[in-house]
Amino acid sequence: MENPIFGGAQVSTDPVETEGLSAVSGEPRTQGGEPPDDEAVVGALREVYDPEIPVNIYDLGLIYDRAIQDNGDVNIQMTLTTPGCPVAGEMPQWVADSVATVPGTGKVTVTLTWDPPWTLDQMTDDAKLALGLI
Repeated sequence: MENPIFGGAQVSTDPVETEGLSAVSGEPRTQGGEPPDDEAVVGALREVYDPEIPVNIYDLGLIYDRAIQDNGDVNIQMTLTTPGCPVAGEMPQWVADSVATVPGTGKVTVTLTWDPPWTLDQMTDDAKLALGLI
């Protein structure tokens, strides 16, 4: 399977094995306080990079949904550029660990999905520019 951005061959990971894969980080908050700010969560997402692509996962359009609960828990649904991605089993944990560092965050759950499939259209213009696509 080829990477849609660089065209190089990738080690295949079975998408059936990784669909719905979840990673958890952080701890439920025991005291009140403000939940994490959405901007701060997005900032943490922008700290995570696919090791083969020099653009963060947020600007690549890999984050399909994020929900911040009143108790500080954060739920994220994400995808990867291809179901055959060799880091499919690791990337959700990288995301969960990064978001868990945001002040006010409780438990972070990241779930991997392949539906809908990722396309280049999901990238921000900045990401496309960085990759020479525009």
